[in-house]
Amino acid sequence: MTWEDGRARAALRALFDAAVASADPRLVLAGHLPEPPRDGRVVVVGAGKSAAVMAAAVEAAWADTPLSGVVVTRYGHRHPTARIEVLEAAHPVPDAAGAAAARRILAAVQGLTARDLVLFLVSGGGSSLTTLPAEGLSLDELMAVNRALLASGATIHEMNCIRRHLSAFSGGRLALAAAPARVVTLAISDVPGDDPAVIASGPTVPDPTSFAEARALVAHHRMELPERVAAHLAAAAEETPKPGDPRLAGAEYRFIATPRMALEAAAEAARGLGLAPLILGDALEGEAREVGKVLAGIALSAAAHGQPLAAPCVLLSGGETTVTIARGEAGGRGGRNGECLLGCAVALSGAPGIWALMGDTDGIDGSESNAGAIAAPDTLARAAAAGLDPRAVLARHDSWGVFSALGDLLETGPTLTNVNDFRAVLVAG
Repeated sequence: MTWEDGRARAALRALFDAAVASADPRLVLAGHLPEPPRDGRVVVVGAGKSAAVMAAAVEAAWADTPLSGVVVTRYGHRHPTARIEVLEAAHPVPDAAGAAAARRILAAVQGLTARDLVLFLVSGGGSSLTTLPAEGLSLDELMAVNRALLASGATIHEMNCIRRHLSAFSGGRLALAAAPARVVTLAISDVPGDDPAVIASGPTVPDPTSFAEARALVAHHRMELPERVAAHLAAAAEETPKPGDPRLAGAEYRFIATPRMALEAAAEAARGLGLAPLILGDALEGEAREVGKVLAGIALSAAAHGQPLAAPCVLLSGGETTVTIARGEAGGRGGRNGECLLGCAVALSGAPGIWALMGDTDGIDGSESNAGAIAAPDTLARAAAAGLDPRAVLARHDSWGVFSALGDLLETGPTLTNVNDFRAVLVAG
């Protein structure tokens, strides 16, 4: 059976949908809940793009369990709840609502006893949504740092090392505030390697990094920080709790969805569509356009030589790429997935029989409203006919402009989950 354009696009969308469905809290959260305490309180708090729908899933599973709490999610990601309050704040650049939400969450876990349970619901975006400055720093200063981080080319691990050392909420501080209550974290991972200290900057887990490491990363990426922020990092007055800290000994951490689980779900869906899947990895990182170029090279090898597997096949990968914007350079419209996809399309140079979809599983790629986009064998030809030069567009980080003009944006709306980026390259042969 031949693979024509409509069939290939439908297959790629089906794989993306399968990956997202595997991380839907309404389907997977209940099986990971602990036993509620018999004679203590249940306080539910949370932060992230999935926080509201996770809270709704807890309410549904514990319909007869008394509970209260508050969670914060991104603007537009609200989901109806009855007993757990839902707040909204800005992402990826934080705002005052996020700082206020962090204070509300910290207040909600004060004064508890060892008989009580704190259930922390965490997902991607939690760092920005709970940006609470350390003592002596202002929200404006942390917002400036966040903008610098997003433009620096730093990995998510590096960003969160710096964030933890400027925060009054992350890096284990929420768990310290909740002590001596039992703390159980239910997490949807959106980071390469599923490191609990990196997901939302680890509010309930020990921090293995130090102020010295944060300063080294700032120097490595040549970041210009506000004067008081630099002074705070230099002073290193209050280090985060480290592994082995007895105050966090009783904290538990449970993953309910991860990038690997999502890729495995997509692989199973691919088999049902007659495609041989190959998962290249769930933690691919690097400059977005360069990762796209590498994926194109693997796809061309599969098409020409049947290596690393024969067509019809699909190459699946996850992880988080970066887009480095040079100092003084104006960024265009679009996110890392669009840039990775355009880099892939340029490298494929119109090779027949190869389609690709790249998108963020939360439904939002960068600052626009699309999750990502789809590229086809004729993407470059159609762009040229529309008077667009994809290479020039790539140079100014404006991938959204190309895929929007071609009608190839992947638009899902907020998915209310987030297991990082999803990339699928279909090689029809």
